[in-house]
Amino acid sequence: MLRLLLLRHAKSDWGHPGLSDFQRPLNERGRQAAPEVGSHMARHGLQPSRILCSTAQRTRETLAALLPALSGEADIRLTRALYDESDLDYLDIIRSHGGTARSLLVVGHNPATQDTALSLIGTGNPALREAIAAKYPTAALSVIDFDAADWSAVAPGSGRVVAYCLPRHLAATSSMSALPEAANDGTPAQDR
Repeated sequence: MLRLLLLRHAKSDWGHPGLSDFQRPLNERGRQAAPEVGSHMARHGLQPSRILCSTAQRTRETLAALLPALSGEADIRLTRALYDESDLDYLDIIRSHGGTARSLLVVGHNPATQDTALSLIGTGNPALREAIAAKYPTAALSVIDFDAADWSAVAPGSGRVVAYCLPRHLAATSSMSALPEAANDGTPAQDR
């Protein structure tokens, strides 16, 4: 089984007119949300063995803020392609850079992050898919499992959504099972 964690970068700061979109940093809300996502991932065993991260400032800051909460050593790869590409290209990046990782975290941008999640989900709780389709806010994390031996076999519709975590729920809860129904697939946390 392969597990894909799709994380949209945390909230960024638009208050710097001299900076390009690529250079925008996180704002205060984003700097608070990113470590909460990392803590949530750690509590629920969502430990990636490989991380693909856009080279944009806000994605790198998001990754840097969540890493201290995670245990273990993940192979981190920064790629400009996650900033420049569409959802179909995200799938190509996942296939070509997933390597031997069993759990892969992609830190990217919208609409590509949301579109990638929607294109890959074939099964799982329909409420989760509907929630992802409705909105993929900053610092949102979807968890999609695949019955595949390697990332090259991952195809549209081949994944099962197992969780969708929103940052506003993370600060108020400490357990995935305590999140609103639309945020998990009903599987007890210990069975994920």
